[in-house]
Amino acid sequence: MKLLITIRFLGTGYCGWQKQKNCITVQEKMTEAAGMLFGFECDVTGCSRTDSGVHANMFCATVTAKGSDSINTTVPIDRIPRAFNNFLPEDIGVINAEWVENDFHPRYGAVGKEYEYLIFDRAERDPFMSGRSWHIPHGFSDSDIKNMNIAMSAVVGKHDFTSFMAQGSKIEDATRTVKYAYFEREGNIVRFRIAADGFLYNMVRIIVGTAVEVGEGKRSQNSISDIIAACDRKMAGRTAPACGLYLNKVFYNQAD
Repeated sequence: MKLLITIRFLGTGYCGWQKQKNCITVQEKMTEAAGMLFGFECDVTGCSRTDSGVHANMFCATVTAKGSDSINTTVPIDRIPRAFNNFLPEDIGVINAEWVENDFHPRYGAVGKEYEYLIFDRAERDPFMSGRSWHIPHGFSDSDIKNMNIAMSAVVGKHDFTSFMAQGSKIEDATRTVKYAYFEREGNIVRFRIAADGFLYNMVRIIVGTAVEVGEGKRSQNSISDIIAACDRKMAGRTAPACGLYLNKVFYNQAD
């Protein structure tokens, strides 16, 4: 059996999930912790490759003995999260652990993901939101957010999202199906949520950056359909900073 763990992490101090040379990543810390916990080398496979500085409210990963498709341990499954956390830094935490079949893959087995993006739009900065949101001091009115949501209605559905993919990406099929995409206000936080069967490199951040330009009056709320149809990254808006992005949920079956 494989061990499936659910992780939360603050990505500010990491170069994303994927292990890299000369750069500290979340996968590196998880692999080190697994080795110390179980007493042998482990492979830790994640559900997604997050960008540098991106956070996760829910990130799923499997743990196996290195080079194997399973793992054996005498640690009770209900104690594994706390045991893991003894070997992890404060900005990474395991919140759940369960057994899954050997053929389970946390990335290819996922049927969809939900991302969340936080915009802090009070004029005065808040140090507790620094590194965890995009600070836009001029703020957005209710009318601005309404226009942003009108724009986002064109994103929902099955489309070729080449216009919302980072230039230089090697992905050939940019077709994705977005289930929902909307903004809502909670105090000084403008929260964006989007769920889809898959995401392209920088897709959420480019969508947010483009929607913000709608809210700022720099683009029409009806311009998104034309941007999608163009299949040209230059037609979309700026890429929102990584600090406001969170992987919020991972879906593994249609009932989730």
